[in-house]
Amino acid sequence: MINSMVSNNFEAALLTSAAACLVTMAGIFIIRKYEHWGLSNVAYFMSFAAGVLISVSFIHIIPKSFQMNKDAPAYLLVGFMGLYLFNRFLKTYICHEHSRSAYSVGIIPMVGIGFHSLLDGVIYSVAFNVSIFTGFLAATGMVLHEFPEGIVTFLLLKRGGFNKERSTWIAAAAAAVSTPFGTLVSYPFISKISDSTLGALLAISAGALVYVGASHLIPAVEKEEKRYTLVSLLSGVVVAVFIVLSK
Repeated sequence: MINSMVSNNFEAALLTSAAACLVTMAGIFIIRKYEHWGLSNVAYFMSFAAGVLISVSFIHIIPKSFQMNKDAPAYLLVGFMGLYLFNRFLKTYICHEHSRSAYSVGIIPMVGIGFHSLLDGVIYSVAFNVSIFTGFLAATGMVLHEFPEGIVTFLLLKRGGFNKERSTWIAAAAAAVSTPFGTLVSYPFISKISDSTLGALLAISAGALVYVGASHLIPAVEKEEKRYTLVSLLSGVVVAVFIVLSK
């Protein structure tokens, strides 16, 4: 009986994370098909994504991590500063040539979103390990942000100088495939992962997402000087609130 329950919960977690992967891939392939339109409106996608990432981090991920780990503020700083230092390393040692100087525009958000997507897979494992009902409640809100996440990851990689094929595969690996991979890798060990450890991972993820949104996406949006980016930013905030309330 117990083995059957574990098997059912694992299958549900894997199917849900696979669904999240497919939703992200749909975003990638749709924006790839309408790439010209996407690139001309990338500022709106970036501002929307910034609103979602920053808001979800502050109103859900950070408070949750603080509840689970008393040292979460330190891990939050690690996530923020870690991605900042990685950005500086890329610009100084990897992308210092003029022809490659824009690469970090795509790479930094990809790293932050990729880590968060991997952690999403771990969270699916945790939620479904409690019960299938708990897992589906958690998945309701999480899957909603996968579609725009795929779009933004692809567009930023293109904007950073990667060609269409490479942008597609990198975005798929970072934002889509990483979620079921996180579920597959973590589920056998999920009973051994303490709330404190998960809280630390959540805090690192939140720090990375806040950096991506506030220090990378919003400054890039402001350079575009598009008229309605504030509207798309606030729309992202509203969607983030809906995601949190739907859990």
